[in-house]
Amino acid sequence: MATTKKRRLRLKPFWERGYKSHGYWLGKKRLGQIEVEPGKHLEMKYRWRVDNHGGQTTTLREARSLVEQAALMGGRQLSLFPEFDAPASDATPRRS
Repeated sequence: MATTKKRRLRLKPFWERGYKSHGYWLGKKRLGQIEVEPGKHLEMKYRWRVDNHGGQTTTLREARSLVEQAALMGGRQLSLFPEFDAPASDATPRRS
């Protein structure tokens, strides 16, 4: 009997349409969400949310791209001062 190797499937994120919202999923984990604001004549119609990030946009296409970008970042916040984040090797004086 020949042994078969199991191929590991790589999950790909996908969009799921709902009645008043759209969800961005990776397997069974929801990465992001877009909700439609109630009202006909709103300028900012779509509200998007990924972890602690969110905002409002005028078009669904723009909201989807912002959700995808925020999901790729993984909820990480970029450093404001990268030169201070590096560990200083001899920055602290030693007492003898």
